[in-house]
Amino acid sequence: MGIWRSTSFVATQEPCFCHDNLPNPGQVHRASSGSAVPIVQRCRELPIHSNMKKSAFFVLFFASYMLHGIAASVIFHNTGTTPSGWDQVLVEHNGNVAQVTNVVKEGSTAIKATQIYDPNYHNRYHSEVIKYDVYGRGDMGFYGFWFRLQSDWEFTSQRYNIAQFEADFSDVASCDTFIPTTMVWVRGTKLEARTNSGPLCPTSARTTTNFNNLVDVTAGVWHKVVIQANWQSDNTGYFKLWFDGTKVLERFNFPTTLQSDKRYQFRVGLYANSWHDDNQMVGTQGTRSVWFDEIGAGTTFADADPDQW
Repeated sequence: MGIWRSTSFVATQEPCFCHDNLPNPGQVHRASSGSAVPIVQRCRELPIHSNMKKSAFFVLFFASYMLHGIAASVIFHNTGTTPSGWDQVLVEHNGNVAQVTNVVKEGSTAIKATQIYDPNYHNRYHSEVIKYDVYGRGDMGFYGFWFRLQSDWEFTSQRYNIAQFEADFSDVASCDTFIPTTMVWVRGTKLEARTNSGPLCPTSARTTTNFNNLVDVTAGVWHKVVIQANWQSDNTGYFKLWFDGTKVLERFNFPTTLQSDKRYQFRVGLYANSWHDDNQMVGTQGTRSVWFDEIGAGTTFADADPDQW
């Protein structure tokens, strides 16, 4: 299984605060609050008494610990519960979102998202749990979860979205009320993703970057997804995705979010978007379910990796 890499990337080092989270002295990291956090420079040792040295050491150690505590933090963790732990549960038409105990990955509960096709219904098919205020332009974050397709999942050419980042623009001049940036979906037997960048209006001026055929997905098996994104509206952004512990996508030096300072939601669940977009269902499986467990986000890989918390 190879890594989807941008062919234009030639640098030999990843940007600051990537997988190993080792910052470079003198660089500035923008925390989730939007404030700039400088990285502590290496200090020059002064000729002072040994006891004073010990005191100074502990002061510097504590200051460094506190500084990195500000820069690195958990945004949220959910252990497969709903509605508790979420800001919103969105269910449309005949769909359902439920907390279950019979199909779980970790602990005693998981989230089951279901949607049912109706040929007489022509609106959207969301069954999602939503966490507000997960990222804004200028942030860097990690986002992870387990997911499992039902054992008899029928693989077709249509997309079934399982995770997305979206913002509500109903209170500003925009071409759309809700606009997603990054989406992750299953199409056929493949996991795929996309990013969305550019101005809010017109929609034709936005750039959608698709990452197709990333990796095979197996029905009835728990799969782990971890995303890292540097959310920028210019060419300083980057985007990575790990699947079952292996990096399958890595792209640098491109815009990863819209030209807006709106705060974005993180959603997981089943969004059968092709049923609406294609105005039909391909295949014969009109009832579909996806399970989710150990959903998390933060500013380090360990914050989002379900195997590390």
